[in-house]
Amino acid sequence: MNAVVIAIAVMFILSLARVSVVLTLVISAIIGGLVAGLSLSETVKAFNAGLGDGAEVALAYAVLGAFALALSKSGLPDLLAHKLIGLLGAEVTQKRAKKVKYLLLSILLVAAICSQNLIPVHIAFIPVLVPPLLKVMNHLHLDRRAAACVLTLGLVGTYIFLPVGFGAIFLEQILMGNINKIGAGYNLHVERWMMPLGMAIPVLGMVIGTLIAVFISYRKPRYYVDRAVTRINTIDLDKPIRAGEVNLDEDAKELREEAAHAPVIAKKTIFMAILAIALTLVAQLYSGSMILGGLVGFAVLSTAGIFKWQDADDVFVQGMRMMALVGFIMISAAGFASVMTHTGDINSLVNSVVNIIGNNHALAAFLMLFIGLFVTIGIGSSFSSVPVLAVIYVPLCVQFGFSPLATIALIGTAAALGDAGSPASDSTLGPTAGLGVDGQHDHIWDTVVPTFIHFNIPLLIFGWIAAMVL
Repeated sequence: MNAVVIAIAVMFILSLARVSVVLTLVISAIIGGLVAGLSLSETVKAFNAGLGDGAEVALAYAVLGAFALALSKSGLPDLLAHKLIGLLGAEVTQKRAKKVKYLLLSILLVAAICSQNLIPVHIAFIPVLVPPLLKVMNHLHLDRRAAACVLTLGLVGTYIFLPVGFGAIFLEQILMGNINKIGAGYNLHVERWMMPLGMAIPVLGMVIGTLIAVFISYRKPRYYVDRAVTRINTIDLDKPIRAGEVNLDEDAKELREEAAHAPVIAKKTIFMAILAIALTLVAQLYSGSMILGGLVGFAVLSTAGIFKWQDADDVFVQGMRMMALVGFIMISAAGFASVMTHTGDINSLVNSVVNIIGNNHALAAFLMLFIGLFVTIGIGSSFSSVPVLAVIYVPLCVQFGFSPLATIALIGTAAALGDAGSPASDSTLGPTAGLGVDGQHDHIWDTVVPTFIHFNIPLLIFGWIAAMVL
């Protein structure tokens, strides 16, 4: 039995059993290594060798977490929550609540898109922006699984389509760079203009999946209780509390009390917060370093007096702690990927399928995507998956006669499958970090499973369509 398949299966079982994600990755990696014939010491050595690949990303998230928490000290997230409460008005009618619900989801989508392409803080904005909005979501009886899908669309669908910010890194540096590097020996070359065009159809599948999640799967009210947020970045464990019928009178009373306490933010504070965001973007684009960008933004907010100078160290540490679990999971995922690579079973998995495919063009496209799902969902990062996939898939695409655009769609879609719906992906960990701070949103059942259903299935379908028509 293939070691990669067994390792991924163990990871799924342990994840659904709600075992710690870090522990799940370690156990799955060890089992995969042993099944492949590696000794325990060789498996551990391979795991340790891969840890460094995730260290830079983990540090970047930690610094961006510090910047995001410092930005929250400006009061902008609380102001946004207050404005949304004001839109509900004194009378919480079903019609008005529905309008505010879709406005809130639109704000989350726009924020997620901007975090990838305009303000490069990636998922660090979520545990800062979302918690102040949870009370609004509770009174709207908004199913947080819909919010998780909207956030994941903004996080993943943006950078695999728009060649700006993180999108430029993924599409041009990683995807195009690896295809051209491997394709040089097979007379295959892709251009920059091809990248968004090749990924347009798969992204359309993600958009349709999100619409199904919002308007069909999770359109019904889901009931939560208002809880004080006392923990940062808790990915857990309690099931949402479901109440009885909607009590609009009680909601109206509580919302009137909320609206009476408007946060007061000085114009200087708003200006400095906007300046910090702009300088963070400039620093990140100029240097290519998310770490430097986050440090510049934090420094601007600190010197502007957004928080007391003597509190700067505490704010920085708390912000890093906010993203610490995500960082540890990303480091562990890099170790897991290293073990899977050392087993050599990725190549054997692909080669065994090639023998089954024969000359069937359509079956070849589907099985390449399906194998990509198994390979990348365990790694949990499309950025880390592309180099592994390109080595295998570029020769296969040339062999089966796929066009350059179809090759982009196949490899890019297979890589995206590792971000949408993986328990070890930052694109699922991020939404849980914000939606689960009050213990009413489970990482696996309320983020991973919904995003897997509404994104990975459409990606498989529309990725296959793209390979057939491009």
